[in-house]
Amino acid sequence: MKKLISMMGLLIIMATVKAQNGKVLDTIFANEQMTVSLFFPNPIRQGITGSLNYAFSFNRERAQFFGLLQATPGENSNLLVVTENGSVYSFLLRYSQKLEKLNYFIDISDRIGHERTGPSMVPQVKLSLADSDTVPTNDKPLDYPKLCAQLLRNPRPFNQIKYKDGVTIRMTKSIYYLNEVYVVFEIENNSQIDFEIDSLNLYKVNGNNKRKSSYQALLLSPIYQFQTPTVVLKDQTVEFISVYPKFTLGARERLLVKLEELNGDRDLILKLR
Repeated sequence: MKKLISMMGLLIIMATVKAQNGKVLDTIFANEQMTVSLFFPNPIRQGITGSLNYAFSFNRERAQFFGLLQATPGENSNLLVVTENGSVYSFLLRYSQKLEKLNYFIDISDRIGHERTGPSMVPQVKLSLADSDTVPTNDKPLDYPKLCAQLLRNPRPFNQIKYKDGVTIRMTKSIYYLNEVYVVFEIENNSQIDFEIDSLNLYKVNGNNKRKSSYQALLLSPIYQFQTPTVVLKDQTVEFISVYPKFTLGARERLLVKLEELNGDRDLILKLR
């Protein structure tokens, strides 16, 4: 871990020094609806984003020349990429609902330096959770409870809402991180009866359910669940997180959440655009 921190400190300082010397960093815009592709002149060895609401994925098993970027609403951040020949690239990241460019072809002249030519003295650098977990270290598994707890401590707006008979289900937009998708749910029970949960499932749907021949619903099974309740007491609100393998949506695909009540008929279906 100390070696990782030292290496990351060196790279971050290199990017800062170059920027202070007049190098203007390019800004790349991304969102959760489209996939932005970045093509480099050499295969990618490492890619690090500074915030959880940005996800930069690339082939870690067999080095390739391109990486994929997606984002959810949040603060601006940055992306640092190191290719196999030691070239270092740095970009600013911003979320935008409208993307004017989906493919970036990076030239060798865009690099901010080389990892071997950085300063020899590296001061102590504190890495965020996103930084330290973006780079694989000895195949150490992700600390899901820690990541999920951090997401709940930093609330995001619930922009998908469904209400029925005093029960409300809310959901944030998908949060892409590494090769997984984190979804925060909230169930609020304002009725006078406890809501016992039979199931809560997330589907990727294609087509119109009025046309059975063209309608398809693919169940997305979570690989980890954090603080998922079995019952929501009356006048109680609970938040929890489900983690899914990374998925993408096609132009005609959307997400659907189905919450079913045990021994009751207060089922809710939330359709996400």
